[in-house]
Amino acid sequence: MPDTLLVSTRKGLFTYDRTGDSLALTDSAFLGDPVTIALCDPRDGTTYAGLNLGHFGCKLHRRDPGGAWREVAAPAYPEKPADAPVVRDPMRGEEVPWKVQQLWALAPDHSRPGGLWCGTIPGGLFHSSDRGETWTLNMPLWNLPERAQWGGGGYDWPGIHSVVTHPSHPERVMVAISTGGAWRSDDGGETWRVSSQGMRAEYMPPGQEYDPIVQDAHLMMACPAQPDALWVQHHNGIFRSVNGGAEWTEVTTAQPSAFGFAVAVHPANPEVAWFAPAIKDERRIPVDGRVVVSRTRDGGRTFDVLTEGLPQAHAYHLIYRHCLVVSEDAAHPHLAMGSTTGSLWTSANEGERWTRISADLPPIYALSWAKG
Repeated sequence: MPDTLLVSTRKGLFTYDRTGDSLALTDSAFLGDPVTIALCDPRDGTTYAGLNLGHFGCKLHRRDPGGAWREVAAPAYPEKPADAPVVRDPMRGEEVPWKVQQLWALAPDHSRPGGLWCGTIPGGLFHSSDRGETWTLNMPLWNLPERAQWGGGGYDWPGIHSVVTHPSHPERVMVAISTGGAWRSDDGGETWRVSSQGMRAEYMPPGQEYDPIVQDAHLMMACPAQPDALWVQHHNGIFRSVNGGAEWTEVTTAQPSAFGFAVAVHPANPEVAWFAPAIKDERRIPVDGRVVVSRTRDGGRTFDVLTEGLPQAHAYHLIYRHCLVVSEDAAHPHLAMGSTTGSLWTSANEGERWTRISADLPPIYALSWAKG
């Protein structure tokens, strides 16, 4: 069976099947509706799609292998206790809402069949034990006193965009928050500790740059073959950990920029990672109007700037945080990249050469490879 690429966009979910080095559009769903994230669970082939329908709220749909889509329960906050503390965004001063505004991350919980984690805006982590039929808010994380320091990043409210699980240690789960640093649990979410020591936030006042709770990690990814090896594309740089997030080291050699949102890590080699650089927060466009992918093969000591097949003049594509992905085929990893302007590219040779699959998709929110 071919690999499958799930393309979540502002106006639907599109499915491409890969045969050899080529991709072909084979299915579409939810046409006209914003799909913010999709996941094919590698354990049983079940596919999930999170939608954001505005006034109608966030929805979750599930499709069993060979079956049709059907709506299941979407993560939702329990009734707010009367004595719940008021938590305000430290930048805006407004109370953080007690309502799910976006489904932003989905990941399998390897400790139980059918278990799932879901990261949301505004900063809630939810768990399902029954393939999305029911969800429970992880209260130990939600009730952390440090949550009062989490602030909005690209959105008005803090959000959990990265949920990293560990197949060999199924009780371990890590999350990254924009903006709230990285957090790790080793007991299935019962307790949490901050795990972003070593990250640097240049936007903070002098003396507070290394506060682990205020770090704006744009995306956190692990090497599938060595899950203790982690990479983060940060608001103002790139960081790497080789010990499960206990310590982070800044990578300072990235070209043409260390700013961006996305990171993909080689499925077998933790020294290899890809990034989609832009200028900076105030200029969210490619440097010099040239779309490039930067790649390191030596753990961040040096970088290649990859351009073949990508537009190199007057090109202003932005790559969102879930829009640069690599398949888990260790022998022949296949890259895919999607832009806010609806372009989709793939590479079958680790980014050396890119092929544009489409220039006509809606704005792309997320990509996800699935094994066919």
